[in-house]
Amino acid sequence: MHKSFLSLFVILIPVYSLACVLALAGAVSGCATESRGERMTDEKITAELQSRLDKIADLGPPHSIVVQTRNHIVYLNGAVDTGVEKRMAESIAMQITGVTQVANGIAVSHQ
Repeated sequence: MHKSFLSLFVILIPVYSLACVLALAGAVSGCATESRGERMTDEKITAELQSRLDKIADLGPPHSIVVQTRNHIVYLNGAVDTGVEKRMAESIAMQITGVTQVANGIAVSHQ
């Protein structure tokens, strides 16, 4: 009986170890997403991005680009002079904590 208990114990140790590792991995990944800004609301994302874009003179006067956010997806609309400026606005949007995707609907007036 002692030998069968020892055999069972030897089998269960790796199983319990794996369970502990998976539990810790889940806990750590949960902390990581929270620190990356999962708590950023759509309203905060919109306000932060609109503020950043409005400070860049090359993108035109304030509110030349309209920012909307739904479910952490940013929607950009408006007009800029060049494709470089359009890509710049999209790049800035992707840098905002909590943004998962950017739908860039900005029109370019001069190719």
